[in-house]
Amino acid sequence: MGGHLVTVATCNLNQWVLDWEGNLNRIVESIHIAKAAGARLRVGPELEITGYSALDHFHELDVYTHSLEMLSILLQDESTHGILLDIGMPILHRNLRYNCRVICLDGKILLIRPKMWLANDGNYREMRHFTPWMRPRETELFHLPKMLAELQGETHVLFGDAVISTPETAFGAETCEELFTPKAPHIDMALDGVEIITNSSGSHFTLRKLDTRLQLIMEATRKSGGVYLYANQQGCDGERLYFDGCAMIIVNGDIVAQGSQFGLKDVEVVTATVDLEEVRSYRAAISRGLQAATSDARYQRIQTPFELAPEDDDADIEKRPTLPMQPRVHPVEEEIALSGGCYLWDYLRRSGTAGYLVPLSGGIDSCATAVIVYSMCRIVMDAVEEENQQVIEDVKRLCQYSQGVLPKTPQELCNQIFTTIYMGMKKQSSRDTRQRAKDLAEAIGSHHVNLDIDEVYEAQKKLVVNTLNFEPRFEVEGGSNQENLTLQCLQARIRMVTAYEFGQILPTARGRPGGGSLLVLGSANVGESLRGYLTKYDCSSADINPIGSIDKADLKRFIAWAEKEFDLPCLHEFLTAVPTAELEPITENYVQSDEADMGMTYEELTTFGRLRKLNKLGPFAMFQRLVHDWSIDRKHVEGDTAPHYTPAQVAEKVKRFFHFYAINRHKMTTLTPALHCNDYSPDDNRFDLRPFLYPNFWKSWSFKRIDMELKKIEKKRASKGK
Repeated sequence: MGGHLVTVATCNLNQWVLDWEGNLNRIVESIHIAKAAGARLRVGPELEITGYSALDHFHELDVYTHSLEMLSILLQDESTHGILLDIGMPILHRNLRYNCRVICLDGKILLIRPKMWLANDGNYREMRHFTPWMRPRETELFHLPKMLAELQGETHVLFGDAVISTPETAFGAETCEELFTPKAPHIDMALDGVEIITNSSGSHFTLRKLDTRLQLIMEATRKSGGVYLYANQQGCDGERLYFDGCAMIIVNGDIVAQGSQFGLKDVEVVTATVDLEEVRSYRAAISRGLQAATSDARYQRIQTPFELAPEDDDADIEKRPTLPMQPRVHPVEEEIALSGGCYLWDYLRRSGTAGYLVPLSGGIDSCATAVIVYSMCRIVMDAVEEENQQVIEDVKRLCQYSQGVLPKTPQELCNQIFTTIYMGMKKQSSRDTRQRAKDLAEAIGSHHVNLDIDEVYEAQKKLVVNTLNFEPRFEVEGGSNQENLTLQCLQARIRMVTAYEFGQILPTARGRPGGGSLLVLGSANVGESLRGYLTKYDCSSADINPIGSIDKADLKRFIAWAEKEFDLPCLHEFLTAVPTAELEPITENYVQSDEADMGMTYEELTTFGRLRKLNKLGPFAMFQRLVHDWSIDRKHVEGDTAPHYTPAQVAEKVKRFFHFYAINRHKMTTLTPALHCNDYSPDDNRFDLRPFLYPNFWKSWSFKRIDMELKKIEKKRASKGK
């Protein structure tokens, strides 16, 4: 029978695409930590040898060759023996590319298990790179390359859908997306008596996603019973995604161990001791017996004499099952602070650049970007205090102004690696926005530059005057709409050029040894990008945009939270300020307003964005939905904050949104890469695959159908006397 107490380990790993030796070292470190904790089984993230986001590199043969070479090094390392290993890597088998789990023990491969259900929506393109294994519970032989055959002592190993049988239990592996499918592999495994199931994931962060993921993972064993080990990548491995860790161990629907969702540890191992007898008792008490007895899902069991639960361990009275715990879920404001901060630190330390630069406008968007950088500095200083050696090494390398002396506060670190720059215009920029930018810079400690771009603007404007003998004027000065747009875009683009100019020269001008450049951060929120309310190649054009898929409402929540949590009283002024681009002259009777310019509120933009992307609604279907949701005739319900509009007003707003969405869609092709935080992100290059040249929507059949439906609705309302 064997024992019944098993110590198991899962982990968060901060891998980096194609960092072969670095990734291998982190895998080995996780194995050492797991063994030191007494674990007999260790599972790692999906594609941990390559890094998940290798994307089209998975078409290259080098990736498969180097993956096998790293596996060979791992198998020969005797310090990784004495524990069952579940390793993630790509495998080329019969000219097909598979996303695989390689189950190893003591330098030998027991099974190569290919992924069966591939992620192929949203940010995921696994069907582009891999072939799914379409033969459930079937195996065949995989011909080992020479370097592995010599280690194995055999030329072939099993390849396919099978499970591992030890003297006291059985465990099986599923990979990421398979958990979320309607008929997940763990269901059939559990019915066939498999008691431990591993899940290796490359699951990325979005706001408010963790609770959904938790429920699905807990449900995996709540109905079927069993032990479930969830591993994930954590950090930026080279793409727009932040992988948010949260490695977990679940027993019979209860979490018994949970790793961090955000953090700067390159390796975090989560262990728990579980009681197999609890699994058996739980399964006996739920309605599964008849289904298990009649199920035709029978898995091939690969036998190993290795004991997961040695009987001697049962006699150790200090070894006891890990107790259930409440799952930890961060509020959305904290998610923004932590995800953005951790992502930016990974990007900065791995890019080899000198720091970041943010053009501060005095508005809430650039304020939020700056505060996220400050959050990064807080997270880093916490890691320094915890004596995280990797972070300390990175800080010493980055803080070259003080020649490797560690900063003592987030503000000191901020001053070393972060520059804020206010680029004003004497007629357009208000004293309030300039002062807000200055106050924020002082509060967070950034190196601040305050300048005006009037001379550059006037020189550029004279090109038109001297060349065309025509002087463009703003609308408030009597100019046309086209003149107004030209002058606004001119200022915006000068700011982009100026930001990059200062980003390149500032480290040298400040006397930083080795010079280097600053990465420019953008600060266009998701609503403005969706609406196209930005100038192509202005300050929205940057190296990274930390807030590019976060809406205005969440940014305001974040700033209100940071005002108290980060002790930054100056943030209150940003919350109460009217959003303005400040690209037109301020007069006694006119101050430019973003929402007035857009013809819609930021809250309405969020609604349009969600319905367009998540609900997959075109113009006509969106009108049909919103004419009810925003109806002026609906009864007041407590907590209902949706606007009240007539059907004609709803029709006009929907048409206006799709018109501007269509004519500005080309801007998304050059959109700054944004940290992915929301599933209605308009990121053209990765997430939102749509055309960027559309027919005239005002002449489209969709708009004509809206008009036809509007007539029917108004006729019915008129008959009711409304």
